[in-house]
Parts: sequence; structure tokens; C-alpha cells
Amino acid sequence: MDFSAFDSSMIDNETARAKAMWGHTDAYREFEEKSAGRTERESKAIADGLMDIFARFGALRGMPADSKPVISLVERLRGYITEHYYNCTPQILRSLAAMYAGGGSMTENIDRAGGSGTAELAAKAIEAYCGRVEA
Repeated sequence: MDFSAFDSSMIDNETARAKAMWGHTDAYREFEEKSAGRTERESKAIADGLMDIFARFGALRGMPADSKPVISLVERLRGYITEHYYNCTPQILRSLAAMYAGGGSMTENIDRAGGSGTAELAAKAIEAYCGRVEA
């Protein structure tokens, strides 16, 4: 899938926004460690991989947020974030869900990858997943 719309300026903007909000946290320090030394091409490939997961959420928009295929995709998303960015705890994942469906550029980018309503489905699925793993 081609995510050329998600150019390096979008990645740079999201990184700057994340630093302003979470630069003081352990998760952000872990992000900096994992991203240190990455080329722009490597960073873009990782961002494209993330957007591919959202495109897969888009393909499941007709399914309930708590269905097995959608929850499995949340597990994949969490693992991807942990592998490439920082340890994605349920608490962090819930915060991401709020951002995904909170409007603005993040919602728009996710919906661009998977179609209208993708960010909302991902957020609801994350809430369902976190409810299970935190129970």
C-alpha cells in the first residue's frame, strides 16, 4: 500500500507534538533511544507500517469493535508500537485511542489510511481490548 501522503513533514510534526506533550516521560526517552540513528527512509517505512495496520482496521469497519479479528488487530498494533516506538502499556494505548478518535490531523490521517470511521473503530477496539487485559 502506498502511503506517500504521509510524508516526512507529517512524521516530523507528529514527533514535535509528541515531544511537547510527553518529552518528560520514560516512554518518550525509549522512543528517542529506538529512533536514534534511524534514517529518514527507515522512519518513513516504520510509519508506513503503522498506517498499514490502520488500513487493515479500515477493512474491518463493518465488524463490532470487540470482535476477535478487530481485537487481534489491536494486539498487532500494540506490538508494533512496542517494537518500533516504546513499551505500549494499556494506559498508553488508551491515551492513543483518545487521540485517534479525538479529531484533528491524527484522526484524518488514520481515516485517510482506512476510510472514514477507521479512527473511531480503532479507538473503540482499543477500549474493548484494554478492558479485557486490565480485568
